[in-house]
Amino acid sequence: MRRLAIFTFLVLASCTGQIMKGYIGQSIQEPILDYGPPINVIELGDDRRAYQWNITTGGMVPISGPTTTTLVPYSDSCVHTLTATKSGDDYIVDGHRQTHAFCE
Repeated sequence: MRRLAIFTFLVLASCTGQIMKGYIGQSIQEPILDYGPPINVIELGDDRRAYQWNITTGGMVPISGPTTTTLVPYSDSCVHTLTATKSGDDYIVDGHRQTHAFCE
């Protein structure tokens, strides 16, 4: 049952990473509208920037024992970074990184 709980956690945690990757090719304004202002903006040079968001996911995972099933809360905080290249007056997202594999 512990394996099922770990698997469930990994599946739920993967959602945010996939959503953030979906912004590639779009204006940086799109994730800002969805997640609010980034916690950090880093100038990378050559008309590139990195934008970072700290996103916390959580919920309940069922853990089954011999006679009962218990819901155990979980939460995970991940820093997601979108890189973007200047295009006119805007920045277009060209990449995604996260702090660790479980943020995927």
